[in-house]
Amino acid sequence: MSQLIQIITAQEPDVRNRSLDAFCRSATLDELLAECAALDRFRRQSDNLYERVRALFFLYAIYRFHIPLKAGLAPGGLVPFDGYDNLLKRRFEEAIDLFLAAPLSDATASALAEAYRRLGFQTLANQVRRSVRSVRGNQWMFR
Repeated sequence: MSQLIQIITAQEPDVRNRSLDAFCRSATLDELLAECAALDRFRRQSDNLYERVRALFFLYAIYRFHIPLKAGLAPGGLVPFDGYDNLLKRRFEEAIDLFLAAPLSDATASALAEAYRRLGFQTLANQVRRSVRSVRGNQWMFR
């Protein structure tokens, strides 16, 4: 099992509260990419909201702050236009799929970070919306 998934799913506070930064600083680019692939699969399959959101924000932080600093990453690069268009239209899942299919560069890592961040906040907003709608006295807000 992925080390980052173990951190997310751990019940023990010593494991659950481990620093993402400490893990990422010691990992190679290939190790980070393998962890990102495992985290992406995990967040797509998990039914637990906390685990999904934490995985999304781990992915955001890795692509935004850690992958660009690793040796071997192509500088610059192009972002797929369809992915950028989906990002602007708030179709984050589709944007992520297109960015993941593109060759990894500094530009696609940045685009992936932004898509994961926005998807994390959208996931939380959808949960709040569902919770508010479920209370009978709040239903007038959604007519």
